Amino acid sequence: MSFLEVRDLNKRYPDGWTLDGVSFTVEEGEIACLLGPSGCGKTTLLRLIAGLEGADSGQVLVQGEQVTSTPPHLRGFGLMFQEYALFPHRNVFGNVSFGLRMAGMDKRAIQEQVAQALDLVGLEGFQGRDVNQLSGGERQRVALARSLAPQPRLLMLDEPLGALDRALRERLLEELPDILKRVGVTTITVTHDQGEAFAIADRVILMDAGRVVQQGTPEEVYRKPASVWVARFLGLDNLLEARVLGEGRLDTALGVMEVETAGSWKQGASVTMLVRPEAIRLGNGMMNEVAGKVTERVFRGSHYQVALEFQGDVEIQFDWPYGQPPPALGEQLALWLHPQGLTIVPD
Repeated sequence: MSFLEVRDLNKRYPDGWTLDGVSFTVEEGEIACLLGPSGCGKTTLLRLIAGLEGADSGQVLVQGEQVTSTPPHLRGFGLMFQEYALFPHRNVFGNVSFGLRMAGMDKRAIQEQVAQALDLVGLEGFQGRDVNQLSGGERQRVALARSLAPQPRLLMLDEPLGALDRALRERLLEELPDILKRVGVTTITVTHDQGEAFAIADRVILMDAGRVVQQGTPEEVYRKPASVWVARFLGLDNLLEARVLGEGRLDTALGVMEVETAGSWKQGASVTMLVRPEAIRLGNGMMNEVAGKVTERVFRGSHYQVALEFQGDVEIQFDWPYGQPPPALGEQLALWLHPQGLTIVPD
């Protein structure tokens, strides 16, 4: 039995559907990420699961128990929004202890659970600090500690890193999964950033226009996008028209390509081939050799992004291998494409 099950959840507003038949499961202790563009229904779905809004139809079950009609304060869930919503007139202790005091816990138990929560997020000894004098990252940790202190059975985070600068965000991307795994709390987080989702989540639930369009591990979603839309949303734009020649062979504008698999497609079928950036190999290979002209070279700090144009005005982009001198604009390059970096994407 899954820890959380969302069954055919629907929600409509006067201007049209917001959620349409959303279903998915989350296992106990798992970090699941609702990923998708702005306006696709991620936050609405989170609010429906939390009970802050009512669904038109469908069910939310926790450990097999239906909680669809249970008031929010009786669900035992923790919720943290992007804005953190800390009380400016209370210190760190006052903020973290708020939910515990509302639950009527005694003072000693409150002090122990606040200390444990602050220790988990790396703020040991911060109880007396003024929240107005904390950095953005420290305020984010206080908000997380406040959500963790009541020991919720499900934690929900709405764009938890969206308000942070890039350097701090990158650091917390590494720390947040460790914190959640140490606590062992089942978590749903929301983001529009695929890099954030892949770094945090055990399971990605990708949404578009109020529907779930793909779900799976980050590796599964990245390696085998369920559609051209999914591939483009993930930043995988090297998409070429192709025709299936047989098992693992495609006819493309780059020539005949050997791919990881084409077994589920009939010979002669028209398909789309995705060239993932890691498929690129410099020099001559045993298969999938291509040659093209460098039309773009953009410095990205840790690497160069290079675009190659091939015959027929076909262009693909890839990250230039670290440590190799970058090519000049207009330079002709010979390379090959590794079959495991080539995938058929359903239209």
